[in-house]
Amino acid sequence: MGDTAWFLVIGLLLTAMAFAGSVLKRVPLSAAMFYLAAGYTVGPAGIGLLDLNLPSGAAVVERLAEAAVLVSLFTAGLKLRVPPGDRRWILPVRLAFFSMAATVGLITLIGVCLLDLPVGAAVLLGAIIAPTDPVLAADVQVTDAWDDDRVRFALTGEAGLNDGTAFPFVMLGLGLLGLHDLGAGGWRWLAVDVAWAAAAGPAVGWALGTGAGKLVLYLRRRHQEAVGLDEFLALGLIALSFGLADLVHAYGFLSVFAAGVALRRVEMQESGDASREELRERRKEVSEDDLATDPRTAPTHLTRTVLGFNEHVERLGEVAVVLVLGSLLSAATLTPAGWWFVPLVFLAVRPLATWAGLLGSSMKVPQRALVGWFGVRGAGSVYYLAFALTHGLPEPVAGELTRLTLTAVAASVVLHGVSVTPLMSLYARMRGR
Repeated sequence: MGDTAWFLVIGLLLTAMAFAGSVLKRVPLSAAMFYLAAGYTVGPAGIGLLDLNLPSGAAVVERLAEAAVLVSLFTAGLKLRVPPGDRRWILPVRLAFFSMAATVGLITLIGVCLLDLPVGAAVLLGAIIAPTDPVLAADVQVTDAWDDDRVRFALTGEAGLNDGTAFPFVMLGLGLLGLHDLGAGGWRWLAVDVAWAAAAGPAVGWALGTGAGKLVLYLRRRHQEAVGLDEFLALGLIALSFGLADLVHAYGFLSVFAAGVALRRVEMQESGDASREELRERRKEVSEDDLATDPRTAPTHLTRTVLGFNEHVERLGEVAVVLVLGSLLSAATLTPAGWWFVPLVFLAVRPLATWAGLLGSSMKVPQRALVGWFGVRGAGSVYYLAFALTHGLPEPVAGELTRLTLTAVAASVVLHGVSVTPLMSLYARMRGR
């Protein structure tokens, strides 16, 4: 009955979401909320179809969340059709670095003073909770590559970057707990975990994204080769970027995001930085069969097909991760501290950290408020939690961090899922006026 039940559950869930997808865009609900409820139902507290626990199942959860995050990071990079030197990058960079550090610092303070955690565990909790999520935040990210709204661009860029910039703090927390070598006086952490890994990761991804994009376009334009199977190119580039970055001890998340941005940059350069209208006119002049190889349309056709495929895989990754999250919630005993910790993070820590990161920017107050509120937590936090657990976190630290993280992510799924449609609709009307 087990396999049959899974076919029925997944079939019903996916079919229902296919019918309800357009409705969810108009109501204060999100698809992730239904996945979460379904995961709880099939978990130990429900019918027991998915019995996954932490820390025993941490390795499985880590790999699943990692795959979902990687696809989403590459997708986010492809959506950002902005040159690397453009001033619009300043906001996401400030959020991903300064606001990230401020969030980790504030949560560390809360962990030590209010939760009685050791300093290392408090730093680790901050690093797990701090990164915003590229998987569950699609509704507040840029709608397409030409969407230049500052709020959406800032949130998309932040989610793409801070899933990598959180890693140094994760390693610091593990090191303070004696589970990672920081070096005498922290020299190894500063040299390897901060400087080298954070710089080499984007460099690897940029080189691979640029090289692959130029090679494919050269073969298609000159020789009508390497046509089709763009899905393989997308998955292959993600795997190569992550694998090579890991091989040289750099951050694979940053590498994959940079590969997506680089591939989009190749498209912009090869198409002469043409506007959306110009690209549409070019497509009208070329037959459907020749779009992939015609010099005028090959660059945009490549990124369109790769992005379309990635967005479909990203949705499936969201289903898998949130189902598992619901099952983990079903198996866990949530901590009472979560009921005050989560509001404190969402209503005080995140707004204060983003305010500090955006200090001096020209963002208006409503825009800052939206950025401060939509710090969606999701697959990234689940990944970092599982990553820490596989490194042998001792009890009771492992149990407390698990309970706090699951509570925070589940609350984010519900609170941000309920608020995203009305708030973003209100923001759209404000922009129109």
